[in-house]
Amino acid sequence: MMLIAFGTGLGLQEKIRDKIAAFNGHIIINNFSNDQSNITFEPVTKNQDFYPEFESIPEINHIQTVATKYGIIRTETDFEGIVVKGVGEDYRWDFLEEFLVEGELPVFDEKISKQVLISSYLANRLDFEVGEKIIVYFMREDQDRLPRSVGLTISGIFDSGFQEFDKTYVIADLKQIQRLNNWESHEVGQFEMFVEDFTQIESVGFKVYENIGSFLNASTIIEKYPSIFEWLKMFDFNIALIIGIMILVAGINMITALLVLILERTQMIGILKALGATDWSVRKIFLYNAGFLIFKGLFLGNIIGLGILFIQKYFEIIPLNPETYYVTTAPIYIDWTYIVFVNIGTLILCLLMLLIPSIIISKISPVKAIKFE
Repeated sequence: MMLIAFGTGLGLQEKIRDKIAAFNGHIIINNFSNDQSNITFEPVTKNQDFYPEFESIPEINHIQTVATKYGIIRTETDFEGIVVKGVGEDYRWDFLEEFLVEGELPVFDEKISKQVLISSYLANRLDFEVGEKIIVYFMREDQDRLPRSVGLTISGIFDSGFQEFDKTYVIADLKQIQRLNNWESHEVGQFEMFVEDFTQIESVGFKVYENIGSFLNASTIIEKYPSIFEWLKMFDFNIALIIGIMILVAGINMITALLVLILERTQMIGILKALGATDWSVRKIFLYNAGFLIFKGLFLGNIIGLGILFIQKYFEIIPLNPETYYVTTAPIYIDWTYIVFVNIGTLILCLLMLLIPSIIISKISPVKAIKFE
């Protein structure tokens, strides 16, 4: 139960973090004039000291430039409001590649590409297929002028399971956004940064903010999506609660088993004491026997727990509601660190708990124990 609690709890946290990072990065740098929705109003130049390598902060392992713009996809019978996210050659595709369900990732080089990546939600909603051409309308800065239409071709379809993003984002060429906004080639909407260790994201975000100058703002995805990450923190409490309950149950079971063993071997205890055995030497006999039972339980528990985790990891037999959990199946995170921690921690805590009932042995009188029936 403890292994499953760790594997599913940490797995869900990691998967949701990765999905948010796929569309936002870990740390976002933009102008103060841009709002929290990441829609670009004022460009920022790529000619920054921290781009393309943030040498003063080694915890940053990747930086990419993006820009976003509101748009509307229109068909003969329907329309849908979207956010077109322009990405360039420095874009990190590994997250979206995992979500790709049909087609292929777009290729963005020196020329302006018309390839786009759309979600399965939009594809099903508007009846689109890979290779089909779509028309996207963009509002001009001059509201009196008609919207500008751009023909784009679907190169692939992704499904992140995170409907908040799937309903919204279309991935296109950054140069398309630059052209539509009449920006120079060195002007982008924002920078997205990825940290090596997500647990350090808040401290790294603070260091980034201090090192980018006073005209730029830096925020983490934890600050941008506080409700989601507060919800994720609850899984830490759930894991701790389950572990505490399981350790308590295991300890009580072992204490009961040891007391039964002591009761059944009362005469043996008396004989050993009469022959000169010390209390501690007799206690060790029972602790060794209890330790054997604990090892046997750990062995079977590991086989069953890890077996369930690996089955779910590779066969995904347990589904989840994506509207509630942002994933379609229960994600699994397997790391030998927590596996070793659970086994060693359980062994040590159970043995420590067994020291208390083993004290009864020292209270047993040899004469009364030999006569005990």
